[in-house]
Amino acid sequence: MSRIINRRQFIDKGLTVGALMAASHILPANAESKSPNDKLNIACVGTQGRAAGNIKGINSQNLVAICDVDADSLGKRAKELPAARRYRDFRRMLEKEDDKIDAVLVATPDHIHAPATAMALRMGKHVYCEKPLTHTVEEARIIRELAEKNNCVTQMGTQIHSMDNYRRVVELIRAGAIGDVKDVHVWVGSNWSNGRYNKPAKKPVQLDWDLWLGPAKKRKYFEGIHPFHWRRFWEYGGGSLADMACHFMDLVFWALELKHPTVIKADGPPVHADGTPAGLKVDYQYPARGDWPAVNVTWYDGGRQPRMLKQLKDGNGKPLEPKYRGGQLFVGTKGMLLSKYTSHILLPAKKFAEYKAPAPTIPSSPGHHKEWMDACKGKTKIGQPGGPQCHFGYSAILTEAVLLGNVAYRSGKTIYWDAKSLRATNAPEADKFIRKEYRKGWDLVRNAIS
Repeated sequence: MSRIINRRQFIDKGLTVGALMAASHILPANAESKSPNDKLNIACVGTQGRAAGNIKGINSQNLVAICDVDADSLGKRAKELPAARRYRDFRRMLEKEDDKIDAVLVATPDHIHAPATAMALRMGKHVYCEKPLTHTVEEARIIRELAEKNNCVTQMGTQIHSMDNYRRVVELIRAGAIGDVKDVHVWVGSNWSNGRYNKPAKKPVQLDWDLWLGPAKKRKYFEGIHPFHWRRFWEYGGGSLADMACHFMDLVFWALELKHPTVIKADGPPVHADGTPAGLKVDYQYPARGDWPAVNVTWYDGGRQPRMLKQLKDGNGKPLEPKYRGGQLFVGTKGMLLSKYTSHILLPAKKFAEYKAPAPTIPSSPGHHKEWMDACKGKTKIGQPGGPQCHFGYSAILTEAVLLGNVAYRSGKTIYWDAKSLRATNAPEADKFIRKEYRKGWDLVRNAIS
């Protein structure tokens, strides 16, 4: 196991797979596609779960190569994409396909996100990566800087960001409908927790377990992890917080223009070295931003919810809690706004019965995947209408904040955060949760196949 070099060395050194990539291989953002028919040539890292949904989202393009460590999943997707070349190791795929692809889709367990994304960005490929963008806070910072340095078009898979409901909520908050927002509560009902390493079991013949582990510690195969329950283990995921907060806290970040929290405090069951917690509560403190006051954002999962949720009623006096098993509650000086993926309501309902919402100012999205694909082709630009709104310049900062909740919980300390230096100023013991070690051949600098 080797400790990653510091971030600036990482960005500047520019090492690549097997030293095969030269400067001539770098594809600038908005460069002409290698495909002659206005379609991107895309390589896909992952073929099942969210990867399957993402592949459907980009199947209007040329999917020239697919990769999966599970032969059954790879074979199933190959039947749908018979022209796509098949690989088991994403590093080998990117080496072989370098001069044939424009972009890369990454949809794997969390611990593979950064290694695959970093390699693609170093090659100058545009990248769409599932949430959370990375497995650690440091990885998120590295990925953001790599995307900027290599001028790549990027998008994180927070698909809900592209639906109209979130846009209307942002407009209401920024129009001052509920006054100054000083507290926000965010919760989900999911409970990815209590991962435990059981006795080793016989490995499924179709699974390349060593490749599945990738940068993680080498260990014998055990049941209860592949293909879905890896989220319960610190080595591969980050529990409910890492899995869902990039969706739910995204709206809060967007509406209130948040960036880096300054204080993070977490509460949950006793920390276990192997598995993530059931029922986590995290308080994030954010400083004032221009005319906007400081705000406290509180996260809940595994059945925990804000106390006031049970007291909220709609215009007919019916409890709202049953309809909002996951959502966001913005608490302002003039009222509250309760929202979820597909709906929202201003509260108290009677007070806002005659309220007229501001005219829409945020254009509808052409689709989360289409935002990314059109920008890759130079038809739109990052952050502009029609272009990627969850590009890594935005989503990496969101991911950093989300993952800091787990850092605070695992360290057992209230974290005082220095975003510039990527350090908890009061808790040096938190450093081992901010960054991590990688198996040889899997660190973000080389990604070399040994």
